[in-house]
Amino acid sequence: MTRILVTNDDGHLSPGIHALADALRPLGDVVIVAPQTEASAVGHALTLRRPLRVEQFGEGVYAVDGTPTDCVNIAIDQILTHKPDLIVSGINKGFNIGDDVTYSGTVAGALEGALLGFQAIAVSQQFTREEWDFTAAASFAAQLAEALLKQPMPGRTFLNVNVPMGKIKGIRSTVQARRNHITKVARRLDPRQRPYFWIEEASDDWDLDEASDHHAVNQGYISVTPLQPDLTDHAAIDLVKALI
Repeated sequence: MTRILVTNDDGHLSPGIHALADALRPLGDVVIVAPQTEASAVGHALTLRRPLRVEQFGEGVYAVDGTPTDCVNIAIDQILTHKPDLIVSGINKGFNIGDDVTYSGTVAGALEGALLGFQAIAVSQQFTREEWDFTAAASFAAQLAEALLKQPMPGRTFLNVNVPMGKIKGIRSTVQARRNHITKVARRLDPRQRPYFWIEEASDDWDLDEASDHHAVNQGYISVTPLQPDLTDHAAIDLVKALI
């Protein structure tokens, strides 16, 4: 029996994770282990300074009061009776493309799976203020999962999937887009005149790259980007040698 672990960063109550789990169930035994509350933009954080608690919500659904990375580790070490054949994280409410994957809890769930030696996919869908419909993203995730189980990626490589809203023109294999990072920190006062701060985006200008995930989704294509945890800039090794 194929075993699939499903997690996310939007929490165990998110409709996206249940749409994803339902789509994956024809492939095997699916277990959801997700954060108890929303954990968006926590990146690859691991909780080390307090205990973690797990609560079960029906058959095969567990909530952890921690991060997506916590969820994957607790699922594999404490909840699942057998190691998973695949870990799928999502479906996130909003794209996780380009440089932004470094902040994403959704991507971190798949990243942790890859680090632990499992096949893994992160799935995100374009943000909308309308009613959410995860049908297309869930269906594609299931198709990709089936293909990946038959033809696994190399070790420590995982797939980052982003699905645009509206009519899907096709699928593209992509690279991470780049954008200029300009952050604005707004300073405000509470009712007692004590300062507090909101971190905001001040700019969102993306580099033009037709091979990128940003370009693909903006053209109406599903983007599939192979990622890996190795952050080494291999092209700069000789430059470092010269420096030292």
